[in-house]
Order: sequence, then C-alpha cells, then structure tokens
Amino acid sequence: MSDDGRSTTGPLPVAALDDPHLAPYAKRPQAVAAAAAISMVIGIIGIIGFGVAFWVGNQTQWQAATLGVGLFGLGFGVAAWGKYLMPQGPFVEERHDFHSTDDERDAMSAAVVERGGLVVKRRKVLGGLFALGSAVFGVVAAFPLLRSLGPKPGRTLFVTNWRAGSRVVTVDGRRVRPSDLEVGGVLTVFPQGHEGNSPDQTILIRLQAGQEPVVLESPGRSDWTVHGIVGYSKMCTHLGCPVGLYQEQTTELVCPCHQSVFNVRAGAVPQFGPAPRPLPQLPLAVDAAGYLVSSGGYDQPVGPGFWERP
Repeated sequence: MSDDGRSTTGPLPVAALDDPHLAPYAKRPQAVAAAAAISMVIGIIGIIGFGVAFWVGNQTQWQAATLGVGLFGLGFGVAAWGKYLMPQGPFVEERHDFHSTDDERDAMSAAVVERGGLVVKRRKVLGGLFALGSAVFGVVAAFPLLRSLGPKPGRTLFVTNWRAGSRVVTVDGRRVRPSDLEVGGVLTVFPQGHEGNSPDQTILIRLQAGQEPVVLESPGRSDWTVHGIVGYSKMCTHLGCPVGLYQEQTTELVCPCHQSVFNVRAGAVPQFGPAPRPLPQLPLAVDAAGYLVSSGGYDQPVGPGFWERP
C-alpha cells in the first residue's frame, strides 16, 4: 500500500523489458546466433557425410571423422543457443493483479514487436536447424539396420555354385586328380571360380584304392563316387561349422564345434550329436584329362536346416 492508500501491485510495467536479467547472456547475441546456426549446418553436413560414407564403403576413418564432426557441430550449436541466447536470470515472480488496461497491452505488444521481433525470427531459424539436424540424424541412424539386412538372399540359401561339370579345385585354385588323395586322406575343395566360398566348401575322402566305386549303405549313390573318393558338404547341418575331422578306422566325420558324428559310408547320416540330418553328398566324376569334376550339384540345401524349423 502507498501512503495515499492505493495498492502498489499492478501489471508488469513495459520498462521491465529492459531488465538485464531478461537479456541474453552473450554481449553480441546476433553473432552468437550466427555462429550457432553455422555450427548446426556443419553438423548436418557431417551427419549426411557419415551416412554416405557408411552406405558406400568400409572406410572407417571417414565414418569416424564425419560422425564426429556431425555430432560436435549439432551439440555445439544447441549448447551455444541454450547458454548464450537465453535470458540470464535469476527470475522472481511478483504477485500482482493480472489485469491490464488496453493502453498497457498495446504498449507491451509494440515493445515486443519493436525489440523482440528479430530475436524470435532468429531463434526460429535455430529451432528449424535443430529439427532438421535431428531428422537427418534419425534417418542416418537407421542406415546400420538397413545395411545389415543386405540384399534379398533369393535362392542362395538353397543352392550352391556346384553344377554338372564344375571343376574341382583347392582353395588356391589347383585342380585335383584322384591320385592326389591317398586312402584315408581328406581334402577341402571348391568349384572353380568360387574358391573360398563357404557354402561351396566340400570335403573329399578317399575310402579305398583303385577305380571301383565305393559301395555305400545309402541306396542309389554308389555312382556318386569315383576312384574310391566320396564328397560331402563340409558345413555341419547343426550350425554350419566346418566338419573337418575324419576318423579313418570308423570312417566317421566329426564336427569340432558340437561333436556331431557322421557315418561316411552310410551317406553321412548323423550318429551322434545335435546335427538333425545327413551332410549333403556331391556326385563326382573324372573328365577326359583325368581331373575330378562334379557330375551335378547338391540335391538339397547345405548347412543348417533352417527351412525345417517352425
């Protein structure tokens, strides 16, 4: 109350806009706003660059550099905006009547338009840049998921590169003759042109000497062998580990990962372990030059039997 009995409370005077607590922390807010905007633009460019570097190649140095520039640029711009362009404070809420006269409202509106119009516009630009940067980062952040899905596998999970007449070669591309394997010997081979391709890896085992075909316990496959040599997929039907351990005395192949045991003379039927089905067999032949070739491809998918799972 004043001395004449009138209330001292009332609407916030227009002069309160000049309160230094309401002014930006920076002495040159326009320069800071420009710097924050430039920093955000650089950050957006960096994020886009990271997306391009990730999508087109495996240059991890470029990926790290562009991602670092992008995150630093956006972070610096937002931090500068929040620290230097916001009012300094502290603020104390005064209790007063919230009623204002028409003249006071008009004066307040004129003051805001005159003093704050450019500030509001400038901060809208920063807000727009921040929203754009967040949207770009969100899209780029989805790239690893999209890239990890890769192309559609098509029939590649069901067929290999073995065909009728495919030349049998070692991992270094050397062609194989039957005489290259002694009785009890094993050799990992591939179709020529696909050396080292995991689904194509095949293990050759020489069970007997001479040129007579191997008599297998599985019917209808004796003509799939040549010169006492039989070939099976090297990918375990459990989880795809390479089945490379051969026990000559028992003619069994053993998977070193989970100890699945396959009977070679019985068509590689699993005798022990978690493997659910036999190793697919590759039909073999000898060409006119005396080299091993395949007389056909695998008659079933190699590797884990994923298609049989519910």
